[in-house]
Amino acid sequence: MKFNLLIFLTLFLGACSGYNRVIKSDDYAKKFEMADELYTSGKFSRSIVLYEQIYQRFPKTNEGELAYYRIGKAYYSEQDYYMAGYYLGSYSTRFPYSQKAEEALFLSAMCSVSNSPEPSLDPNDTELAINDLQQFVNRYPNSELIDSCNNTIDRLRYKLEVKESENVRQYSKTEYFRAAVVSAMSFNEKYPRSEFREEMLYILVKNSFLLAKNSVKEKKMDRIEETIERYRNFVAEFPASKYKKEVDGYRDGMEKEIQIMNLGNK
Repeated sequence: MKFNLLIFLTLFLGACSGYNRVIKSDDYAKKFEMADELYTSGKFSRSIVLYEQIYQRFPKTNEGELAYYRIGKAYYSEQDYYMAGYYLGSYSTRFPYSQKAEEALFLSAMCSVSNSPEPSLDPNDTELAINDLQQFVNRYPNSELIDSCNNTIDRLRYKLEVKESENVRQYSKTEYFRAAVVSAMSFNEKYPRSEFREEMLYILVKNSFLLAKNSVKEKKMDRIEETIERYRNFVAEFPASKYKKEVDGYRDGMEKEIQIMNLGNK
């Protein structure tokens, strides 16, 4: 057992020593050979160091191009999607006529997709992923990967839809009436066919009613009229809604407010 461990340590230290010697040497043929061996055997982080040296030394050669591509692929295999996205995206810019440019740009976009968080978190990376996929679609409209891109874009947009619908609910729950109204209107304009549309329109009517009810006299009548119009639009689109009874109550409340205001003006 001790003998086997000794052999293992000897081979390991010898391999490390050889790797370090190649890193420090000026033999770029040897660097490329070892980098390829490490890359092929799945030792991606070690191969990156050598490929970076090769690219820095020969940036405009075939070897430099391949080294740069494999740096991106190595980071991708290591699931370091920020670094992989940088190198693969840059590759398609630095080497736009390469046969690997299409694959590199697609993988760069997929790195952004992998960095897209859950809907409850900051949506910036999700928006970036959509943009990157759209750039790929625009650049390679005849690619075999277009359907995959479009399906992924739809999935990412749904994430944003879920996130924005939750924002509307939160404004309503915390009684930020104006913010709830504005965000609900924005949501329904942006996602006219959303599965959340009925709920969002209901929230719009509800918070429009509460905003009008709590308004100063100078703004009250305009907001009452807006609420009644929103109510009418809601019942026209969803006549059998589960919210129908509640929104009818808001309409009745607005009509009473109008009566009170008219009496006060006599």
